[in-house]
Amino acid sequence: MIKRTLHGLALGLTGVFSRLLPDRVPVTFVGPDAARELCGAVAQSGARKVLIVSDAVLAELGIVGRIAASLEAAGVAAVTYDGVEPDPTFHQVEAGLALLQREACDAVLALGGGSPMDAAKVIAAAATNGGNARKLEGLFKVRKPPVPIYAIPTTAGTGSEVTLAAVVSEPDTHTKRFFIDPKLLPDMAALDPTLMTGLPPKVTAATGMDALTHAIESFISKSATPRTRAWSVAAVKLIFNHLPVAHADGADLDARKAMALASYYAGLAFTRTSVGYVHAIAHTFGALYRTPHGWANSIALPHVLEFSLPKCVSQLAQLGEAIGVQAASPEAKARAFIAAVRELKARIEIPETLEALRAEDVPRIAEQALAEAHLNYPVPRYMERAECEALLRGMMD
Repeated sequence: MIKRTLHGLALGLTGVFSRLLPDRVPVTFVGPDAARELCGAVAQSGARKVLIVSDAVLAELGIVGRIAASLEAAGVAAVTYDGVEPDPTFHQVEAGLALLQREACDAVLALGGGSPMDAAKVIAAAATNGGNARKLEGLFKVRKPPVPIYAIPTTAGTGSEVTLAAVVSEPDTHTKRFFIDPKLLPDMAALDPTLMTGLPPKVTAATGMDALTHAIESFISKSATPRTRAWSVAAVKLIFNHLPVAHADGADLDARKAMALASYYAGLAFTRTSVGYVHAIAHTFGALYRTPHGWANSIALPHVLEFSLPKCVSQLAQLGEAIGVQAASPEAKARAFIAAVRELKARIEIPETLEALRAEDVPRIAEQALAEAHLNYPVPRYMERAECEALLRGMMD
């Protein structure tokens, strides 16, 4: 009872927080030439030397070089830090920050998926706030505006180009540290489908389901508003219509553009409403088993929706209607929507269970996931420890 009461109080604070968020989004370029257009806009903004924060894979593929060349063609010097790895650590942030300071860069451009985005945001903030990234962890710790942040996502999942959060892991324990501040919102973003055509089907599937999870958890959140629900619905419709196409044919630019927009809309929604138990469980899978975040979300999503159903029949029924579900009652529509999520997963070859999940880990995972969720996630239905453990066992092979 005490935990439920504390959770209720936290939800009240979360609601206040969401209403106080600035009503602003990055200047956004969309389409096959969007990355080049953003580079031109960076030059017009007055930046003279930009640190590109990316990863080794994108560097090897030549994508980092392509963006650097576009910046330099626009009259902006480019310095590259490609040391970001999945679930970036403070060591990687510190290395990027040291390069920014050594080269006297006056802006940061995040290029990649969620990991480079997270690292770039924290590097940019640390550069103007004393140089110690750890001191910026938590809510509203970024006192001074970061150096300008520009974002070019190369996956369609995280929505980080429009969020005010970043996650950095401890190098030894891989414990995730969260940074949340409106100042972390990028100044400009480019949704360029040509940078996403080379994504392998498995990555396309995982990142697409990450975006879907953002949209759905935002829609059923107690902090949802008519505006955030409109963004969520747009994202859900785009994902159901285009994710199977992008998975089957990675070169389909229309499908890639649609998925980039879906991730963008979902990011706009969940950064104002927060997420829920799916993300709490997925974060624990990632920390313990190094499970890719989108894959982990996809495993947990239908299980959590079934648990939440008694408290969000109307919302899930509305999502069912959005994707064309035909059913006689709201509950039937809601159940049909959950079934459609499972069918979508099957079409893009994501299993129902997590092979790495072990029975002996279930109590620890449940404890950690609930500790995260009950801090401030505006979930529609409160989950007890035994209920979480039962849910997790349903995700085992």
